[in-house]
Amino acid sequence: MATSIVLLVLAVVGCAVAGGMEFMLLAFTDYCPAPRCNADRAATFVMVSVAAAAALTLVGSVLTIVWLLRRRSAWPLATATLVLSVVAELVGAVGYFAAVGH
Repeated sequence: MATSIVLLVLAVVGCAVAGGMEFMLLAFTDYCPAPRCNADRAATFVMVSVAAAAALTLVGSVLTIVWLLRRRSAWPLATATLVLSVVAELVGAVGYFAAVGH
């Protein structure tokens, strides 16, 4: 039970921190030359990845809590929640850097 709770806390905090970092990257993109950089595509990657990570974290947290209340082992679900939210954020960061040409 403690492992599941720790993994969920890491997923929620990690999602918030990574989302904030991606928004800051987007906010401070000051130079974006047209041939190499597409600010709209960068914004789309960031917004979609943050929304996907938040949705995955929310759904995974609810399912993990339900499993814990039913006295089932929930650490695999909490681990999957953490891994999937990290992957979603990484895809957004890679997409941002690909869109701005870095």
